[in-house]
Amino acid sequence: MLKLPVYLCSGTEHMKLTEILTADCIKVPLVASKKQEAIEELVGLLATHGKLTDEAAVLKAVLDREATRSTGIGYGLAVPHGKCAGCPRLCMAIGKPEAPVEFGSTDGKPVELIVLLASPPDQTGPHIQALARISRLMLMEEFRNQIIVAKSADAVFEIIRNHEP
Repeated sequence: MLKLPVYLCSGTEHMKLTEILTADCIKVPLVASKKQEAIEELVGLLATHGKLTDEAAVLKAVLDREATRSTGIGYGLAVPHGKCAGCPRLCMAIGKPEAPVEFGSTDGKPVELIVLLASPPDQTGPHIQALARISRLMLMEEFRNQIIVAKSADAVFEIIRNHEP
């Protein structure tokens, strides 16, 4: 069972993930087969699409956060995230690895969906709301099943759009 931190269970979030996610920041499949490679690939995707002002600083922030505790939270999901000035606004990249990636998840299983969040240090509220929205979606079996079989970035984006309130 996915155990969410108390701050992710408030139910007060009104954010839609499709407000911060664009289909061009979804990669299906990811080339990476290891955790750090996957994080690097997703940060690179954000940089390629102009979402970051300092790719190296964002990568360092995400890897530093990951070093404190794995962001593999169960149900095949990892949500690596970081905050730093190299990211002017909250942004998200999603990757579906070709084969599950070992992420040190709390349930001991590899991940099939990696959702990377980056935000400036002063946007804690929206950052936490996005984490909560992602976690809530992954609690839905129908959503998880659809994501697992999605074969393209557009399909992943549509699945997210269709499951948002």
